[in-house]
Amino acid sequence: MSYIQQMNDSCRIAPSEDVSKDETLVFTASAGFDTTEGILTRLSDDTIVAYTNYCPHWRDVRLDSGSGALVRDETVVCQKHGATFEKSTGHCDFGPCEGAVLDTFDITVTDGTVYLTDNEWEEATQGVSEDRDLSSGTQIGF
Repeated sequence: MSYIQQMNDSCRIAPSEDVSKDETLVFTASAGFDTTEGILTRLSDDTIVAYTNYCPHWRDVRLDSGSGALVRDETVVCQKHGATFEKSTGHCDFGPCEGAVLDTFDITVTDGTVYLTDNEWEEATQGVSEDRDLSSGTQIGF
């Protein structure tokens, strides 16, 4: 899918004014049967960045479960482990996954709207994924 094709309604995440410096906004990216979650946050220079919505220490732990991740002093905090991630780089500078880096998504802000422009993903929707529950703490199904 080309960059121009991705700038359509199926890849629209949210109005840019909905992305705050003090919290995160969760979205779901999908391609075929694959889905994953991401978070948007605004940096101090007003740039908006997108990271994966999981802690690298335990990938079944969401940073944002749908109500906003804890953001403090230009860091995103894993509320389960206390790990802190620099908002500008995604680098973990404290906690059990220190040195790890959050994966990123390519996004573009155009005409006041945030679009997912990452070639790996075909669609984006605001909110948590209905296909998986990373916050359950277990991957065991009965």
